[in-house]
Amino acid sequence: MYVEERMYTLKVGTAPEYLKHYQNEGMKVLKHLPHMVAYYFTEVGTLSMLVHMWAYDSLDQRDKCRASMSADPDWQEYLNKIRPLMERQETRMMKCAPFFVERLKKMLAAVK
Repeated sequence: MYVEERMYTLKVGTAPEYLKHYQNEGMKVLKHLPHMVAYYFTEVGTLSMLVHMWAYDSLDQRDKCRASMSADPDWQEYLNKIRPLMERQETRMMKCAPFFVERLKKMLAAVK
């Protein structure tokens, strides 16, 4: 299994607007992605940063999900609203340690 960590540094003061867009629209259009693992914003350290994580069974699954999402007109409309609020974007793909795969699967199954 793989977990993608996505980190967005927002323009100062725009976090409430970004979170509002995500809550009202983003969650609906991210239906293409299989498993949200985490969604956080910073309180200490680098401020105005959002971090969210998504679990995938394989990198091929990720590619297919992202392609489907990119083809969705609602996703494109949502991007037009949130991109002006962003300053920087980073993505990291992490492979689960062998001893953690089953635990992650159980965690994901518990929230279905």
